[in-house]
Amino acid sequence: MDMEQESSTRRTIVKMLKTSGPLGVSEMAKRLSITEMAVRRHLNTLERDGYIDSHIVRQSMGRPMHVYRLTEAAEDLFPKNYHTLALDLLGELGDEETVGKLFGKRKEKLVQKYEPGMEGKSLEEKVEKLADIQNANGYMVDWDRTENGFVLQEFNCPISQVANRYGDACECEQQLFEELLGADVERTECLAKGDGKCVYRITPAGKAK
Repeated sequence: MDMEQESSTRRTIVKMLKTSGPLGVSEMAKRLSITEMAVRRHLNTLERDGYIDSHIVRQSMGRPMHVYRLTEAAEDLFPKNYHTLALDLLGELGDEETVGKLFGKRKEKLVQKYEPGMEGKSLEEKVEKLADIQNANGYMVDWDRTENGFVLQEFNCPISQVANRYGDACECEQQLFEELLGADVERTECLAKGDGKCVYRITPAGKAK
């Protein structure tokens, strides 16, 4: 079995567990028409990657049986339409001014959440901390020093569908960075505007660029 076939079989197993709930090896082998040994090999890979786990079920007759189920991490393998719901809800708010105020309130909450972790840090330490925060939120961040300060790059935007329609999302992110870093932040590239990444150039407050 080649790698593409193996990947396809694992996807089928994941879908099977999603639609049928916890299953044992013999039942999966029967549904897939492959050997139990082959099923176990795929299960070992899925378990190693954190997408499934197992537990023992005691039966009225016979030996206890291991059954496999999806983990919370496996939910990321299935399509989500959260952005559609978000856009629908924002559309119900009506005018752009109201939407802008909503993004502003979100920014203030994030400042309150993350600002304590910035206290007493140098600008470089703050940039590193900000990168950790954004990475944890799915932005795929890289940062580096420059002649005048720092550059922070985001290669992914988890809210891209919303940001594409509402520029306030990007503006509030830039304001969030400025407040958390206590520095001047300039956005020179933006995913929502068709660029390949978001790029923020960071300089100490008041320092000429």
